Amino acid sequence: MTYDIEEPYGPLIETTVRVASWNVWDRYGPWADREAAIAAVLRDAAPDIAVLVEAWEDGGDSQAARLGAALGLPHAVFRGGDSGAPAGGRSGIAVLSRWPLGRTGERRLGERAGADGGLAVHARADGPRGALHVFGAALGWKLNHSAERQEQVRGLGAFVRETTGRDAPVVVAGDFNADPDSDEIRMLTGRAAVAAPGVVFYDAWAAAGDGTPGHTWSAANPWTRPVLWPDRRIDYIFSAWPRAGGAGHPVRCALLGDRPVGGVVPSDHYGVVADLRY
Repeated sequence: MTYDIEEPYGPLIETTVRVASWNVWDRYGPWADREAAIAAVLRDAAPDIAVLVEAWEDGGDSQAARLGAALGLPHAVFRGGDSGAPAGGRSGIAVLSRWPLGRTGERRLGERAGADGGLAVHARADGPRGALHVFGAALGWKLNHSAERQEQVRGLGAFVRETTGRDAPVVVAGDFNADPDSDEIRMLTGRAAVAAPGVVFYDAWAAAGDGTPGHTWSAANPWTRPVLWPDRRIDYIFSAWPRAGGAGHPVRCALLGDRPVGGVVPSDHYGVVADLRY
């Protein structure tokens, strides 16, 4: 087939899917007030898919169910482990969807267990225009653990490669605890040796953000200020190299929760929302 310089992907898809990604900080601080603020922000954003890192689950109650009901995202998968928050329960990754979920799965990333281990959760959303593969991910948080995060990224890349093909858009979103110029993020965006053969992503903020640094960990946030870390962009929405019609291509990306709601800053992280061709 001859390469078409004007339409290398064929006619571009004009419809989009809206994906949100947010570390919602478990049940720390005034969590009930924060959760109400999180719900308000997400309600305004109106995502079709939401990836929540540090979502909580406790017996028959869960943040995924609460927010799903409030946002019209009735389909969800949650995976996690024991929480370190005062309220206890479990903390992990939830993927919420407007559409039914087909295949789901999880993978522990890297060799390090405990608080600095990595986790990925997969869900295939069966939307109105075909399947959409969504991976929620969280990598180790320690500043000096870039090598561990690189190993976790290799595990994530292998998980994506084993689970998906070229027939549907692939989204990877979550808290990566690494700056855009770090080796681990460069592995995902093709600026270093990729995490797995053929697995490479667009960074939605870099492709379609507003041109600012887009810090999701900010000293302007009162919850983060005591940690004394520098401002950083560490939360991402990645989409695989576009499929036919440009499916998966980011056309818009913005921050979430970077302003108080009713006097409450929703989380210690700001979230990210992106519109992707779908």
